Amino acid sequence: MEPEAPTFASFGIKPEIVKALGEAGIERTFAIQALTLPLAMAGDDLIGQARTGMGKTLGFGVPLLHRVEVPGDGTPQVLVVVPTRELCIQVANDLKGAGKHLGIRTLAIYGGRPYEPQIEALRKGVDVVIGTPGRLLDLAEQQHLVLGKIRGLVLDEADEMLDLGFLPDIERILRMVPDARQTMLFSATMPGPIITLARTFLNQPTHIRAEENDAGAIHERTTQFVYRAHSMDKPELIARALQAEGRGLTMIFTRTKRTAQKVADDLVERGFAAAAVHGDLGQGAREQALRAFRSGKVDVLVATDVAARGIDIDDVTHVINYQTPEDEKTYVHRIGRTGRAGRTGVAITLVDWDEEPRWKMISDILGLDKPEPVETYSSSKHLFSDLGIPEGTTGRLPLSKRTRAGLSAEVEEDLGGKRRGRGRGASDEEAPRKRNRAPRKRTRGGANAAAKIEAADAAASASADSAESQSEAASEGRTRTRRRSRGGAKPSPEVSGPAVEKEAGDSAERPARRRRRRRPSATSDTPASAD
Repeated sequence: MEPEAPTFASFGIKPEIVKALGEAGIERTFAIQALTLPLAMAGDDLIGQARTGMGKTLGFGVPLLHRVEVPGDGTPQVLVVVPTRELCIQVANDLKGAGKHLGIRTLAIYGGRPYEPQIEALRKGVDVVIGTPGRLLDLAEQQHLVLGKIRGLVLDEADEMLDLGFLPDIERILRMVPDARQTMLFSATMPGPIITLARTFLNQPTHIRAEENDAGAIHERTTQFVYRAHSMDKPELIARALQAEGRGLTMIFTRTKRTAQKVADDLVERGFAAAAVHGDLGQGAREQALRAFRSGKVDVLVATDVAARGIDIDDVTHVINYQTPEDEKTYVHRIGRTGRAGRTGVAITLVDWDEEPRWKMISDILGLDKPEPVETYSSSKHLFSDLGIPEGTTGRLPLSKRTRAGLSAEVEEDLGGKRRGRGRGASDEEAPRKRNRAPRKRTRGGANAAAKIEAADAAASASADSAESQSEAASEGRTRTRRRSRGGAKPSPEVSGPAVEKEAGDSAERPARRRRRRRPSATSDTPASAD
């Protein structure tokens, strides 16, 4: 029988933090937390390595909150850098909850939201800042975010920040904070550039692994099914899989944003409470979907891989890979959304015919021993038996089971549009386009050309004995419109009153005048038929 894990209280943590964790139902530590807490509370630098879903957030969050000086002067004392907006929100909520009885002020800083509320919060004073690299750098370079008093720094999901190309931004941030600080780096894997980063910016760090060196990357509590499925049959197949016995919150992963939205829309049409999270949605819509998923208003969340790192919900029972992941790391992070915190889960991967080589590579690298997926259709008997789908289940959810409130029951926060702005309504991308529009209107036809035609017609109808210069000006206006007409057809501008009568009378004279302007050497008696 395994011994019970130690409690948070046994590490000498402030009673206010222990109380807040107890109210959230958290009393005992996970492996990574038990190993991290003694070193982190002593102020040592460390590298924490554990599989996703093992409780790294409280592993670094509790020691940092324990060491925060309360009340502070309003200048940030702790900085946590994360790769994605979703993870930023999640970590901020966890730390806010753990430090609520201490009065610690936390702030999440990430893109997709207006700058002004974040700047205003920084002016009022915060103790702990959690943010994504781009927005943190923006505010730091504008001197709204002061990093000169940072005493504790955390780089969370460092390998994901490397994959997303944030490493140069991370190095710039690390050069802005004081040298005398505690630095903790957490990562599921330790590629070469991350090791180099740790050696450069950490002071004699202790490397902590929560599992043995030969521990597999995949959670043992996650049951994995791999099916070879045709793309045309996938919507029907997952609609039946979502009606399996005991299915709770479910995440479906796709490789592209368009596919994610298409799958979500199709499931909603079939009667499921589904929502999508991907990069084509505004930040308000993304947060609306996540709130609805966490609260149970929707029980199916369709997401791209960017969201795989940022959604930390313990009671996700099923993960479905609608499309085969790009590589083994993506596969691990996707199915790591289930089987978390000691729970069991189910992972289903659908492999199309042209994706089989990629899947074989993933299986071989991870040692899954599933190189050849079983050919499966939505009507296959083994699909029903594997997943516990009741006999007679169709691809539409029965009306009696449509009990979820749905995405519309969750209010979408108005963040001022999808584009990232600078607080002035339009984004930096929009401003040059708006400035370029006005000159184009002035240099092309449209309303200005129509006005010239009307003026020319009015001048021609005012008097048959007009001066030669007036006649030439009128005819020049008509010449331009004829040269711009398509297919050789002569335009028929709308004119009224005397202009209609004058049109017929002047038509024989105009070709000669136009010819005189184009060819100054031509004589006035050149026959009109020469045209």
